[in-house]
Amino acid sequence: MADSKLLVLGALAGVASISLAVVYYQGFKSRRRNSEPGYYITRTNEQRTSVMLVDGPGLPGGQTEVLERLEALIKCVSELKDEMKSLKNALPTLQDHVREELRGHDETRRVSPLHRTTPTRRKRAAGTLTEARAGGRSSEEAESEGGYMTALTDSEEEELSDAEQRDEEQPADKLCDLLQRIDCLHQGTESDKRESLTILLEQREEFGQNSPFLWRLIRAYCDVHDVSSTLEEKKTYAESGKRVGEEAVGLNPMCAESHQWYAIMCGIMAEYDTVQNKIKNGYIFKDHLDKAIELKPQDPMSYYLLGRWCYAVAQLSWIERKVAATLFGEPPSATVEDALKNFLKVEEIQPGYSKLNYVFLAKCYKDLGQREKARKMCEAACSMNAVSKEDEEAQKELNLLCPVLGV
Repeated sequence: MADSKLLVLGALAGVASISLAVVYYQGFKSRRRNSEPGYYITRTNEQRTSVMLVDGPGLPGGQTEVLERLEALIKCVSELKDEMKSLKNALPTLQDHVREELRGHDETRRVSPLHRTTPTRRKRAAGTLTEARAGGRSSEEAESEGGYMTALTDSEEEELSDAEQRDEEQPADKLCDLLQRIDCLHQGTESDKRESLTILLEQREEFGQNSPFLWRLIRAYCDVHDVSSTLEEKKTYAESGKRVGEEAVGLNPMCAESHQWYAIMCGIMAEYDTVQNKIKNGYIFKDHLDKAIELKPQDPMSYYLLGRWCYAVAQLSWIERKVAATLFGEPPSATVEDALKNFLKVEEIQPGYSKLNYVFLAKCYKDLGQREKARKMCEAACSMNAVSKEDEEAQKELNLLCPVLGV
């Protein structure tokens, strides 16, 4: 619609310039009327300007021909003025007319599948039209046809791009809603955790190449492993979760959560593997936790898990270290100080992160001979309520640790 208004305004500007030329010409004639007896100017009731030629001895033949052409030009300008008046009167209804015209074309295109062209074809048509213009068509013909075609294809491409954008956003919105639901189920009851795994497995074919989906699937396997009752069932979920973890870190090595939950599944598998695989999974656990921390250095969970790994390695017996050295050449190395550093980092990032983090801080301080600090950590742990199985594990540890420290 804006293009139509610009076209009309441009035409009006062109008429205005011609009118100025005619006015200048008429003024020039008025100045010469007394000296040239061969013609005079008359005006009709409609304000049309005409030139009446009068033969005279003082009028050269060349001037007569020029005046005839000027008279024809003035008539054309007058007619053009009338047409522009009609166009001005039609302007108020022009928008409605254009809308009806475009609506008719849109309905025709919807009915006929031959007009349903792809954006690529439209671009080719536009390119062909441009070549035709460059090939020598008149500027007026190319401008009128090309401008109309461009208006149609631009509007259609906008409609198509909007539809394509909706198609692209719909799966993204669906995935977002799915992940929000899964996160809520993760915080729920045992049946909620099982439902979470079932839903994720049902949607895996559609979203199985998406990292946020995959690491939640690993987490769901971990949750169901924890709530399962039989050893065989636990081992099955642990093996499945580890396989998904391998797939997730291979799909997107830059996803911190994938590395984190894959490390967790490797740690869980250590409960069911041989000594050799248990030590191997320990190395894998450490490598992927380091990568998770590198990618997401402010995640307290990764530091807590690394602290647990360091504390477990620090407690290895001489025989276990010898076995590791025999199988891998170099046994894992970590100290209680390393573990304490990671547990303190958790508290720095998120104070009161978990009951178990306080318990392991107390253990580290006790092993290092800092009993007063160990007692303070026990008191902090006792002040937190037990709301999860992990908290119940922490309370059991506290029941053994507090009497030793005199809490």
